[in-house]
Amino acid sequence: MIQLLMIGSRNTEVDGTTTQIIQGYNGTTLNTDSNLEKIMNPLKDKSLMFASAIKRMKVKSEQKGKDDFRDDKIIAFNFLLKSFTHHPDEQIRNAAFNLLEIFEHHGIEIKEESFTRESSLINSLLADLAKPKALADIVLVPQCAEYIAALQQAQDDFEATRLAFEAAQAEEGTLENATEMKKEVVELVNNQLVPYLNVMAQLDEPVYGAFARVVAEIITSNNEVVRKRRNKEVPEVAE
Repeated sequence: MIQLLMIGSRNTEVDGTTTQIIQGYNGTTLNTDSNLEKIMNPLKDKSLMFASAIKRMKVKSEQKGKDDFRDDKIIAFNFLLKSFTHHPDEQIRNAAFNLLEIFEHHGIEIKEESFTRESSLINSLLADLAKPKALADIVLVPQCAEYIAALQQAQDDFEATRLAFEAAQAEEGTLENATEMKKEVVELVNNQLVPYLNVMAQLDEPVYGAFARVVAEIITSNNEVVRKRRNKEVPEVAE
């Protein structure tokens, strides 16, 4: 008997499992079974949409990571400038105060803004820091140029993938997300494919047996991974 696909499977696990099932099906001659076709064709369609939803989710996650990274650079630059305002050398101290004034004109709060507004404010800050007077102060403050370069690089990295992120955001508003798609795919496998193959493998083993065993192996392998992960997540018992 074929197991049911565990709903606790991750999005990528369900995607991988259904992809393998579809590949296994494509290698058979079972497309002559119209009833099985009515199950597999929707599964193929949903699998494609599910894979696209996962890709959108990955793009959004990566963009959030890039935003967090540039936020870290903003915090680090602010800390550097504040540290050097206490430097014993008057030239360095005054230069740090001048640069801190430029930074505070934009404010550390820029990291809390929306992606679009934060990008605009960072670009404005970097432009102000590229002016002659600021450049003269930057030379005086140790490591300041390196910190600004790191912020510029973080900003460039964020903007480099911005178009893909915006496209994913736009699609997310009109298409089902990965979590919703996963439920639909799992339900199709568990409520239609598995019961059908379990019955047909008993009624006509020579025709359906091989594919049923392939599906059973694919789902069993996935479920074992899920169970092992669950066993590792056993909470500590309070004494």
